[in-house]
Amino acid sequence: MLVRLFNENPNPREVRKIVDILRNGGVIVYPTDTVYGLGCDITNQKAVEKVARYKGIQIEKSNFSFICSDFSHLSDYTKPIPNHIFKIIRKNLPGPFTFILNANNSVPRYFKGKKKTVGIRIPDNNIIREIVSELGNPIMSTSVHDEDEILEYTTDPELIHEKYGEIADVVIDGGYGELVPSTIIDCTADEPAIVRQGKGEWEY
Repeated sequence: MLVRLFNENPNPREVRKIVDILRNGGVIVYPTDTVYGLGCDITNQKAVEKVARYKGIQIEKSNFSFICSDFSHLSDYTKPIPNHIFKIIRKNLPGPFTFILNANNSVPRYFKGKKKTVGIRIPDNNIIREIVSELGNPIMSTSVHDEDEILEYTTDPELIHEKYGEIADVVIDGGYGELVPSTIIDCTADEPAIVRQGKGEWEY
């Protein structure tokens, strides 16, 4: 199913339908402020396993991140964040950044394995933030890739729908996506460090 939503004012009725699908273990493809993402409700293990199988990776060894609607989710899933790190996060989010933080015990055990960290995103995109807000907890996120190694990411929602229709219950058309993923910043040490430079110049 392909659903068109507008970033300026996502249709609340369609948002609720998508959230119902997520609560029932559905998988969605959605726009962010960078590339399109594939994900599901982090609390639904079967849905998480379905995405992991599709990507051909083990959950506990994956680099799935959590998409949050606001800063309240940070304390829900991370250990206390030092003030100087929190100030940096607040400066840069919402935005095209993934912050790696120390995970607390509220992160579902199937994500953790031997890892003690979690990647957190708050995209500058109203569509996915409204969906997460209505859901009440983060959704798992992994990038939508293209088979073309030159392109790397698929940007056209209709082409994404053709390719991911077999796994995604809903593909949200929020307009063309981008080719540059988020910048990943590791905040688990005293000083933050860039793991991957993507979109955006972060403010330190």
